[in-house]
Amino acid sequence: MTTDVFSPDKRSAVMRRVKGRDTGPEMIVRRALRALGVGYRLGGAGLPGRPDVVMKGRRAVIFVHGCFWHGHDCARGARQPKANGDYWRAKIGRNRERDRTSEEALAADGWRVLILWECELKDAAALTARLGSFLSV
Repeated sequence: MTTDVFSPDKRSAVMRRVKGRDTGPEMIVRRALRALGVGYRLGGAGLPGRPDVVMKGRRAVIFVHGCFWHGHDCARGARQPKANGDYWRAKIGRNRERDRTSEEALAADGWRVLILWECELKDAAALTARLGSFLSV
């Protein structure tokens, strides 16, 4: 039996407040792209997985993944929730599978895909170098 800290209604309200766009990690990446002089679009509507950043002319997309939500193998991504663990393991597993199929579909359609993890964004110089290398800037 799992004990939840919140009632189902409260949990639902908490989850609704989790941002899906314009997150801190996304803003870091967008500022780095602007500093490199790279133009981009947001949202990726119509593309598999709805990439966070799209550079149509370069046929390049960037996904900015939160370590916990997408199951990264870093300290933050490896955390196991104490409440409702089975649900969260299944949810993160589905997220990882969806990420994989989206990346494969984009690559099959000729898009170059860069996955940036939340934990990788702390080093601004490394981020700039990685973006520059990916985009050949």
